Amino acid sequence: MYNTPTKIGPVTLKNRLVMAPMTTYSSNPDYTVSDQEYTYYEARGQTVGMLITAAVAVSKSAHAFPRQISIEDDRFIPGLKTLAEKIQAGGAKAVMQLHHGGRMADASLFADPNDIVAPSAIQADRNFTVTPRAMTLDEVRQTQEDFLDAISRAIQAGYDGVELHGANTYLLQQFFSPQSNQRTDEYGGSIENRSRFIVELVKAAQERIQKEATKPFLLGYRLSPEERETPGITLADTRYLIRQLNALKVDYLHLSTGHYLQSSLRDPANTTPIIERLSDVLNDDIPLIGVGGINDLEDVEKALASGYQCVATGMTLIADPLWGDKLASKEPINTVITSDLVPDLMFERLHRWQKILAEGGRFILKDD
Repeated sequence: MYNTPTKIGPVTLKNRLVMAPMTTYSSNPDYTVSDQEYTYYEARGQTVGMLITAAVAVSKSAHAFPRQISIEDDRFIPGLKTLAEKIQAGGAKAVMQLHHGGRMADASLFADPNDIVAPSAIQADRNFTVTPRAMTLDEVRQTQEDFLDAISRAIQAGYDGVELHGANTYLLQQFFSPQSNQRTDEYGGSIENRSRFIVELVKAAQERIQKEATKPFLLGYRLSPEERETPGITLADTRYLIRQLNALKVDYLHLSTGHYLQSSLRDPANTTPIIERLSDVLNDDIPLIGVGGINDLEDVEKALASGYQCVATGMTLIADPLWGDKLASKEPINTVITSDLVPDLMFERLHRWQKILAEGGRFILKDD
């Protein structure tokens, strides 16, 4: 089932396997794609149906991570075009994840902290953040334009689609969350107002794609279903947002969870997987990508049987670029991550996750 072609919106994938977006921290110092990133992505485009890039910054203020790839102006198009071609050479569809960090930006990246903007001047509970400056209405609209201009550049660079990053506490989620959005204008307050930035952006993105794309081009949306904070995003809020995205007919939804059968973070007494609790608002015509804990063939088959149309993995593809082929041949999947498998700066970052990798009991980080 996983190894058969499947259609997402106007695009046909060769199989139902997806590489999840993962930050590489490895661009060149000027935020263009590095040679090591070309090698890394090319190797992983061989056996999956779709590869979603690391989060790409849509503007100067959008940067959240050191050495994050950018698409903030036209000078980035040539390098991103080469990246798309390397991904597509193996048969995968190349999808660029578009991103703005908002208040989650690493403050060390900004000479002037006043350049870090968010829906409201509320600091995130992270030790690397500062209190952001609340965006003016003009900045809200300019940020939407930044996303739209990024879509235009992705089209020019030959990508097969873009994914709007509305998950993992970044800007689009910040607008939707009652914790991070306490605006009193038309972009804050009611759930309708808090979703306005997203709805307007999706509508405008679809119009931009229809006007400029010269081949089938995807528009996907990634979302986190809950927040732990109170107030924060609840499953009821997410049900509302999914209905809005269904009505807009996005090409796919990508549920960002720690495990594809994760239950509620806010309601630990209820062990029903979130996908089951959302099942009545999910649209069969809009494919859902599941992620988290998907490693071997059993995981893939169970996730697809649970209601996901495609399955994404990150760490497994870091450890084994030929994951898809090995599922088909039933060969053992590599679980030892060595420095030759990823860019140097990414390998350094993986050391920060070593404890988590060890606790998971699957992946081993091995220095040369």
